[in-house]
Amino acid sequence: MFEHVPLLMRPHEIVGVKAAADFAGRSDKTIRRWIGSHGIARQSCANAPLDVHLPALLMVMHKDWPALEMLRAGRRSVPEVRRYFDFLGFDADEPTGHSEPSSR
Repeated sequence: MFEHVPLLMRPHEIVGVKAAADFAGRSDKTIRRWIGSHGIARQSCANAPLDVHLPALLMVMHKDWPALEMLRAGRRSVPEVRRYFDFLGFDADEPTGHSEPSSR
């Protein structure tokens, strides 16, 4: 589905398409278009729901392509990426292990 290197996502960083649309103030159709264009979600199989990476969505909303590519490369600690995690109240470095998944 995507031509991008997959984003590695921790459970607390994931929202569903509807929650992503609500967060962005955009339609489901726009979110799905951004997913296709920017590879900011994953889908485990054909009929599974899309898991949208919230920090990556925020980067797309701000058209911050360099930060998105740094995130894709796993560079979560660099200031250009970390600021999005900080804004969302997420720790960019620490895996949470047993955190509760976001509602979808």
